[in-house]
Amino acid sequence: MGAWRDQLLEVLGAMGMREVRRLRGETGRAIFYEEEEKAFRDLFPHRQPGGQPAESSENSEGDLRWTEDLLQATWLEAATGRSVDSHLRVGRSGGGFDRLRFVSEVKSQAEAVRNDDDAEIDLSLALNRRGDGRPQIVLPLAIYGAGMSFGSVSLQTMLARAMAAQRLGLLVSTGEGGYPEALIPYADHIITQVATGLFGVSEETIQRAPLVEFKYAQGAKPGLGGHLLAGKNTAVVAALREAVPSTSLYSPFPFHSVYSVEDHKKHVDWIKAVNPRALVSVKVATPTDVDMVAVGIYYAGAHIIHLDGGYGGTGAAPEIAKKNIAMPLEYAIPKVHQFLLSEGIRDEIVLMVSGGIRTAYDVAKSIALGADGAIIGTAELVALGCTRVGACEKGLGCPFGIATTDPQRAQLIDPVWGAQRIVNMYLAWRGQWIELLRALGLRSIAELRGRTDTLVYLEEADAGFEPRRAHPQIAQAVAR
Repeated sequence: MGAWRDQLLEVLGAMGMREVRRLRGETGRAIFYEEEEKAFRDLFPHRQPGGQPAESSENSEGDLRWTEDLLQATWLEAATGRSVDSHLRVGRSGGGFDRLRFVSEVKSQAEAVRNDDDAEIDLSLALNRRGDGRPQIVLPLAIYGAGMSFGSVSLQTMLARAMAAQRLGLLVSTGEGGYPEALIPYADHIITQVATGLFGVSEETIQRAPLVEFKYAQGAKPGLGGHLLAGKNTAVVAALREAVPSTSLYSPFPFHSVYSVEDHKKHVDWIKAVNPRALVSVKVATPTDVDMVAVGIYYAGAHIIHLDGGYGGTGAAPEIAKKNIAMPLEYAIPKVHQFLLSEGIRDEIVLMVSGGIRTAYDVAKSIALGADGAIIGTAELVALGCTRVGACEKGLGCPFGIATTDPQRAQLIDPVWGAQRIVNMYLAWRGQWIELLRALGLRSIAELRGRTDTLVYLEEADAGFEPRRAHPQIAQAVAR
């Protein structure tokens, strides 16, 4: 009962209410996604039953999105660089990407369209479609690293991610906590994030970046700004953020200088003036009118729309801010993709997505729904040893040295070791993408965009997992 009381107080506080009786009849404060689910289901010409609901008593324990099998499978990919068994690609959430399979995975739907195994597969993604004279950035894989700020994660974790990005020719974001000097050697691969709190933002850091990201909202906590609680705000963290140590830091929800598309365009123009070579990305959560938001981003002159869905992680926010209250990403992607198509501007801007993308197949599913690529956060941390304890924001954070500001705990992560593990994971993903595209008869990841006909929608959640037993492939690897 005490836990229920605490949750009720959190809900009331988030809605600005002091008394529970004032909640009576406030149906307008609830968000229902029946229409979105119907529209989502109607996207798929292929449907079939998929087993028992995930909420059955046998399969309802623990984190249904990041199951223990998925955690161990990602760890195995990071250790070996090899792909894991096909049964280790989904969780047990009963929705989202866990309800989708590719036709090549389902024998009853498979088509004989497989490419020659020697055919070259293009997995690259160009980030500048504006033709505005700014440099073109071509990523060898259609992914880059999500924003994780210093203070949210340790400097060693940031270095591991930066080293991996450099080795793979990818990018990784600083998050909103500033730009540590230790990252300067990797500057060509570092995205600078400008968030509402403007922590650690300067013209120098903007001029250093090949890509600058405005963060308006985060999928894990739309309607709330950034958080860094006092326990993680050490003297070193505070110095970079130009703040007072041992105090909780909060970013406002909106940019108080932005109340229209015209105001937003002024911000984009400011970045372009400060750094004539930088591309501009705009990160937003997924409200119900996310399609209109996306079009506004395009007309403001950005190169990339970054949608962050409700399953995204956060390493510094309190419990109330982690309730998955944004629209699920699988609804938002086709909604935005189709609206951009109807406006005739789809091929003039890049649509990147994040928020609950755990595996190579999740990336591919998001592209089949209409994205151009994906932005990866939690999966990189799982490669470093994250077990999803969910205590990132508490005290000095993670006991494994990943999401901590404790200098002693942070030493548990060797950046060189960590970089190799992230590289290994992405090499395993690369192999899975090549195999998938060949099985679908495609020659590039770009050809997969918007191809919902390559997906099968499971009418019920797949319950073919036994969470209390390790998968044989994992068990064998552990035994070695």
